[in-house]
Amino acid sequence: MGKNEFLTPKAIANRIKAKGLQKLRWYCQMCQKQCRDENGFKCHCMSESHQRQMQVFGQNPTRIISGYSEEFENTFLEHMKRSHRFSRIAATVVYNEYINDRHHIHMNSTQWATLTEFVKYLGRTGKCKVEETPKGWFITYIDRDSETLFKEKMKNKRLKADIVDEEKQEKEIQRQIERAAQMMTGGNEKGTEEEGSKPRVLEKNDGEAGKKITLSLGSSKKNGESNDKRESSRLVFDEVEYESKSGKRKIEGEMSGKNASVLDELMREEEKAKERSNRKDYWLFEGIIVKVMSKALADKGYYKQKGIVRKVIDKYCGEIEMLENKHVLRVDQEELETVIPQIGGLVKIVNGAYRGEQARLLAIDADKFCAKVQIEKGIYDGRVLKAVEYEDICKLAQ
Repeated sequence: MGKNEFLTPKAIANRIKAKGLQKLRWYCQMCQKQCRDENGFKCHCMSESHQRQMQVFGQNPTRIISGYSEEFENTFLEHMKRSHRFSRIAATVVYNEYINDRHHIHMNSTQWATLTEFVKYLGRTGKCKVEETPKGWFITYIDRDSETLFKEKMKNKRLKADIVDEEKQEKEIQRQIERAAQMMTGGNEKGTEEEGSKPRVLEKNDGEAGKKITLSLGSSKKNGESNDKRESSRLVFDEVEYESKSGKRKIEGEMSGKNASVLDELMREEEKAKERSNRKDYWLFEGIIVKVMSKALADKGYYKQKGIVRKVIDKYCGEIEMLENKHVLRVDQEELETVIPQIGGLVKIVNGAYRGEQARLLAIDADKFCAKVQIEKGIYDGRVLKAVEYEDICKLAQ
């Protein structure tokens, strides 16, 4: 019977010993071999196969370590996504669950020497939300995939709502136009009726006066009375004509006011539609100055420090070059805050109806947390926005 054959007591004993986790310091990542004790690891390091693997490692050690680091990070985040997608959990718990697989990438073959360094790296790159507590480091997975799906659903809902609102607005505007046209035609008809009815009264008065004149030819007094009646009839006619003209003026004034109100309403609706279409949940732009508000970076001295956004990654994460020491950090937008310059300074409108436009700060309303800006350059050059929220504008690096 051969040595250590299948189902022999020795082979079964070896499998029992090899089952489960062994000590990390006796594992060779290049050979993917786990040794049970120090003597076995020493013998393995002296073997010919290990020496060949170390020659391969010596040719390009940086590339191999970066490859192991990338694979370790991807598998760790994949485990977080599957097991603790929406929960805040201790980093040690996740790590212990991750290393249950015997064939995982061991941390001693990566660029991180300890779990704390790896957790801080995840926080800096914005892949996890990291918190330091008296009980240790806690991490929360930032799920970009579910956020994308949720945003897509919300965007579709907004598009449908916008279409319904536009149809309602068109119907309302059409009703107002028809109502205005009816009022104009009604006012014209009333004016013509008044103008047509009063001359008939005048003709009647003239006829009566004529009859009276024929009946009293020899009386001068009657002639005077008839003249007075003619003058009074003319005065009555003039008053009626004046009243009809003033009525027309009133109708024209009402119509011009209604047309102006319709135009104002249309402009307001257009601004609202522009606001809905340009309002996003991401606001980072290259070239703006932001403030780092991540408490996880307080021990490094970056908390409440300002930096310039040099690059935007996946819309939500930015590479920030700190103004003091020129260090470059990768921080999620949730850990950043906009900066308001002094009055007269240049700002970037980072969200809202005029997203992406460059403007100049004119005034600040500290009570309402808003600012007055004037757009510079572009198709809206010179337009003044009276109330823009602090979160929608950010200081522009010059």
